[in-house]
Amino acid sequence: MTIVTNATPGNLSQPLALLTHGLSFRWSEHETPIKFPDIQLPAGEHLFLQGASGSGKSTLLGLLAGMSRPTGGQLSVLGTELASLSRRKRDRFRADHQGVIFQQFNLVPYLSALDNVLLPCRLSSHRARRATPTPLQQAETLLQALDVPGSHWRKSVNHLSVGQQQRVAAARALIGSPPLILADEPTSALDADNRDRFIELLLAQCQHSETSVIFVSHDRSLASHFHHHISLTSRQEEAA
Repeated sequence: MTIVTNATPGNLSQPLALLTHGLSFRWSEHETPIKFPDIQLPAGEHLFLQGASGSGKSTLLGLLAGMSRPTGGQLSVLGTELASLSRRKRDRFRADHQGVIFQQFNLVPYLSALDNVLLPCRLSSHRARRATPTPLQQAETLLQALDVPGSHWRKSVNHLSVGQQQRVAAARALIGSPPLILADEPTSALDADNRDRFIELLLAQCQHSETSVIFVSHDRSLASHFHHHISLTSRQEEAA
């Protein structure tokens, strides 16, 4: 694996959003473990994680989200050792402290755009308390900032365009100002102009709230938007 940083590294004396060391994972005892690079991401900074299909980037994101537990190594997210937590506690940590933007968005189809954005505040009292001045007002502010027309806020998300659904998913991840956003290939369905516009809107909102971002994509041309860039090799090359 190759690590490339496209900006001067941050001051690592500041708090870290992410710290990994010797991190590895394997799906079964018969497989060769995937070994990941050591990462130190200062709080408030943005990391672009690039790799082709099969390079392990989505697996790494799953570890950072607490959806899987590492086979070995250190994994500290926002100062919490995730590997030491039970599955239930990892799920609670994610709900309280992380916003996740999925590749397929994972919006609730029978809810309106506004209700989808408010959902994390209904599932997490921590997110609800941080949504200022109120969850509803922050949801409306985010939808407006992300260019979702007000006439669409109370429509079912099934009636929105792909680009609008994507921005609703971003607003849902951002509500309650979680200190870490994890984004898994969220621009794969967009053309170049809408893709770049979305990234600019997302990062502007994260900059405003001093939120760290880990953004996964196969498209290396997006790296210039981010403070740091990590490129993963394929699992086959890694095992060789």
